[in-house]
Amino acid sequence: MTQALETLEYDVVVLGAGPVGENVADRARAAGLSTAVVESELVGGECSYWACMPSKALLRPVITRADARRVPGVSQAVRGPLDAEAVLAHRDEFTAHWKDDGQVAWLDGIGADIYRGHGRLDGKKRVAVTGPEGDTQVLIARHAVAVCTGSRAVLPDLPGLAGTKPWTSREATSSARVPGRLVVVGGGVVGVEMATAWRALGSDVTLLVRGDRLLPRLESFAGELVAESLTEAGATVRTGVSVSAVERDGGTGPVTVTLAGGERIECDEVLFATGRAPRTDDVGLASVGLEPGSWLTVDDSCRVEGSDWLYGVGDVNHRALLTHQGKYQARIAGAAIVARAQGVPILDAGPWGTHAATADHAAVPQVVFTEPEVGAVGLTLAEAEAAGYRVRAVDYDLAGVAGASLYADGYRGRARMIVDLDREILRGVTFTGPAVGELLHSATIAIVGEVPIDRLWHAVPSYPTISEVWLRLLETYRG
Repeated sequence: MTQALETLEYDVVVLGAGPVGENVADRARAAGLSTAVVESELVGGECSYWACMPSKALLRPVITRADARRVPGVSQAVRGPLDAEAVLAHRDEFTAHWKDDGQVAWLDGIGADIYRGHGRLDGKKRVAVTGPEGDTQVLIARHAVAVCTGSRAVLPDLPGLAGTKPWTSREATSSARVPGRLVVVGGGVVGVEMATAWRALGSDVTLLVRGDRLLPRLESFAGELVAESLTEAGATVRTGVSVSAVERDGGTGPVTVTLAGGERIECDEVLFATGRAPRTDDVGLASVGLEPGSWLTVDDSCRVEGSDWLYGVGDVNHRALLTHQGKYQARIAGAAIVARAQGVPILDAGPWGTHAATADHAAVPQVVFTEPEVGAVGLTLAEAEAAGYRVRAVDYDLAGVAGASLYADGYRGRARMIVDLDREILRGVTFTGPAVGELLHSATIAIVGEVPIDRLWHAVPSYPTISEVWLRLLETYRG
């Protein structure tokens, strides 16, 4: 056990003060449970300072300009370049200039106690916090400890990479300048979003993808449309290539990226967007019999398997690495912690129950803020077939919807819904096209509510909106 200067007791101790940890703390405090929150960096976490908020602040002007350029009467007024300095300043405002005073005030307001320092599990229901000055306190949890420490970017093991100072998602969203030449390695969400943003801000962007398409976890047409748009914007998109080495003489100056075939590409910065790992390598998992650095395996209430007090919420459980999904899990876990603390004998743990994170399995929504946008929820066609469902994919060209043609000249997009033929409900929906992100919640409701196709027929979309695609999909399904 750690030798502590002070030992304090709480009902709940939360490791990590990102959106997930904040939501667990909020639920616990709302029920009257005393709660401590431990944070080693900024209160507000990855999403607020290096992910969701800064990346979308960078992308919003890009998407707005692209939309305006396709509207007669406006297009000529927006032909010039983006004001990169203004965009970066706007991004800085959304990150509160990387200061967490506002979020600290919010946690104070709900009555949670904040501990600045590095928190580690120190045995059952114990958390040792090492402060900035090296002092140690031990927090004892009467009911639960929630590990909400999130995930970090993974860098590949490549010759020369350590001395190159490569960008990860953090540097890509927080850079104070626009690189002249940027190589992006990876065709997932971070890769395509950052390629979109920095190309529009003036970088000469090359996107290198090991696989054969972008956004490989989504329907194939989504990645195809995004690749098409990036190419038209002037980016170079290359699939089927892998990086074998990276070098930067003296740690400054240009970066040379060497491909597996020997080809060399010179750039000013290189971004690796090649995956995430859990931030669990130094949180004391070994003290409770778990493997340091591992993802935490949890049940649907987010309680770690084999434990009656430890919870893993958000990215650390690897169920759905999305901020909104982590916050959803936090609401579920918080309710379960409270119920167990109050001695509720049987939790509402069945599918879609109060204490079951069912959406992690059936209805995870995600928007990719590229140009065009991609919105997807539930299963792709391949995933539905692999799960054993008897399904049919119903496709529709979004350009054929009146609202889309009014939205922009030359609108390009596609919609797909996956229909469960045995139950006549939806298993998945994907939209790709300008402004489709705001369509996604209707699809999420249809899947979560298991709304029958016959009932969806009576949900009349307003005319002329892009949401009329729902009617067209249903008409196509019915023939």
